[in-house]
Amino acid sequence: MTIYQRIKDLANQKNISIRELESTLGFANGTVSKWQDRANTEKLQKVAIFFGVPIDSLLKESDDPISYYRIDTNGLNKEEIGDMKKQLDTYTEFLKSQIQKNRNNNS
Repeated sequence: MTIYQRIKDLANQKNISIRELESTLGFANGTVSKWQDRANTEKLQKVAIFFGVPIDSLLKESDDPISYYRIDTNGLNKEEIGDMKKQLDTYTEFLKSQIQKNRNNNS
């Protein structure tokens, strides 16, 4: 499975198109579809953050990239873990709003 296919599968799970993903992340149209076995590291990291998966899960053979999702909380106390979760939740909500905004603009 190619990097593009793994990203496409994640996008399908989130009910967004590759074009919406590219627009939300500020990529040119067609950027992600060119990613077969390699991709720009910075852009790939943005995709990984967007979907909440480690970058490795986009590079490795897997039918389910979500299965790789793990947050290493070793060395963090409960308060720090709680703060991290709040920040991730806030960022996730921001990204969802951007997707909705792009959908509305494209309608």
